[in-house]
Amino acid sequence: MLKSLRVDDNAPWKQRYRAPIIAGSQLARAKPTRGLVTHTESGQYQLYAWDVTSGGLRPLTRRPEGTVFGVISPDGRFIYYLEDNKGNEIGHFVRVPFEGGEPQNITPKMPPYSAFGMSTSRAGNMLSSTISNNEGFHAIVWQVGKDDSIGMPKELYHSRKMMFGPTLSQSGEIGVIMSTERTTFQHNGLIAFDTATGKRIGELWDKGASLMASTFSPLPGDFRLLATSTRTGNNRPFLWNPVSGERNDLNLAKLTGDISPMDWSPDGKRILLSNSKLAVQRLYIYDLTTGGLTQLDHPGGFYGIGTGFIPTTVFAPNNEIIAGWQDSTHPPQVIALDSRTGRKTRTVLSAGDVTPGKPWKHITFTSIDGETIQGWLGLPDGKGPFPTILHTHGGPETATVEYFMPNSQAWLDHGFAWLAINYRGSTGFGRAFREKIWGDLGHWEIEDMVAARDWLVNEGIADPRQIMLTGWSYGGYLTLLALGKRPDLWAGGMAGTATVDWAMEYEDLSAAMKGYSVAIMGGTPQEKPEQYAKSSPMTYIENVKAPVLIIQGRNDTRTPARPVEAYETRLKALGKPIEVHWYDEGHMGGGVEQDIQHMELMLRFAYRVLGY
Repeated sequence: MLKSLRVDDNAPWKQRYRAPIIAGSQLARAKPTRGLVTHTESGQYQLYAWDVTSGGLRPLTRRPEGTVFGVISPDGRFIYYLEDNKGNEIGHFVRVPFEGGEPQNITPKMPPYSAFGMSTSRAGNMLSSTISNNEGFHAIVWQVGKDDSIGMPKELYHSRKMMFGPTLSQSGEIGVIMSTERTTFQHNGLIAFDTATGKRIGELWDKGASLMASTFSPLPGDFRLLATSTRTGNNRPFLWNPVSGERNDLNLAKLTGDISPMDWSPDGKRILLSNSKLAVQRLYIYDLTTGGLTQLDHPGGFYGIGTGFIPTTVFAPNNEIIAGWQDSTHPPQVIALDSRTGRKTRTVLSAGDVTPGKPWKHITFTSIDGETIQGWLGLPDGKGPFPTILHTHGGPETATVEYFMPNSQAWLDHGFAWLAINYRGSTGFGRAFREKIWGDLGHWEIEDMVAARDWLVNEGIADPRQIMLTGWSYGGYLTLLALGKRPDLWAGGMAGTATVDWAMEYEDLSAAMKGYSVAIMGGTPQEKPEQYAKSSPMTYIENVKAPVLIIQGRNDTRTPARPVEAYETRLKALGKPIEVHWYDEGHMGGGVEQDIQHMELMLRFAYRVLGY
């Protein structure tokens, strides 16, 4: 039985949304008294200059659509970010001084572009990014002068195939890109360039596996790159010197699961590692001199690996590790760990106070082919079976870890059970698990969702007549696809920023996302028309029985608006119940109050559908 719907301003679920949170943090490498924070203090994600000593924050951006991702220069003097058009993720990189000021366009002569991120050399003398436009992907570097002047952008490499980087050596002499040039899917190889001459100086490919560059040694003249490979079946770190060609795998045979590098100690002797097993994270220190491995005794929860190739859990002065941390009941915040033991020493930047929520429970179940699927379960007060929400994350190449998610607590407050699953395609579960969906999107993910439903019912958790689907981005896509492919199993579906027709969507995607679609589908819509159709919710629209709610941005270049309009028109023509709520911004949305509005829309929709 559901509880009375709470939509007043004092509702605990709204207060959790409004609690100021720290969505990302960075330290300036050469001046760690300065940092950069993405914060929601204003009610919207914005970038803030962070005085690390005092804890003071000063706003640097005030864009109505918000700014999520930025990079601080190693000397702490400047912050860089992509200034786009109302959240469409297409624009120009700009920089602002740490003290604040007007943004300076660092590519004024280039047409607008999309980009997955930007990075800097540790010495601060070079910037790098892969930008995308109608001509494909371009690996770019910029020289930064001692007078802080920025040189003209220099192209190291151009390809129609998807790539990332470049990752820069300590002083920027070498740039390494991650390229899909030789592969059909996302099996990245590494290509190293001399940034002064543009000459290719080394390549590394693991057939059938994917390589990802992490970071170069922090020592000048040391050209060892810390990277990862999936050739063993799991993500594993190794060192590669593109100048000498030498490659050395880290001795981590005692650990199971995927392992990702987080940071390299300033003296070049230790590596901070994240080990993920069934979506549970543990941190380790690897000693490069002795080969010793130390497990850190840190609090449970999730420690940020980073966004846009910028680490958020790093070695800091005074034998500390500064970490972005959260769990299911504590909002994201910045804490300090002892770098020898891992024990928490202090809170560096606190989050806002929140109404206590209900902790998640780690669960597993078996899918149709015997594969173990992991999930996070939240249970309301009382005894089941309950009306239940089955949540699928975006990506697909991410995972639901122990995040602070106000939406999960909103459902739990109202008497719903809530289950988030890491379906096939999620990261952190090994190469075979992640790659199972490549070239066959929407098949195994739906099988895993059906298996989750069976588990919920068999465990007495869910009322089989009252199971609703929800998710955003790729999770919204899976919501709509499941409603069409297995229509008798669900009471309704709530999809945010969803893909509904892969081929139609491809025509309107940003250049960067076109490259991603080709890499995960194994070709363009012209090369793989049957697969694009097979994977699209539009193909199964006549089967849909349950009511549908879609929330969609007008300015979205990841999941564009036009296909959603076509889906809405077709479903209405078929006489089937659908509601579409439009907002003006792009894929990342328009801030905290908009998130609350969208959550209220979903709650009201669920109550109507279930007859409460």
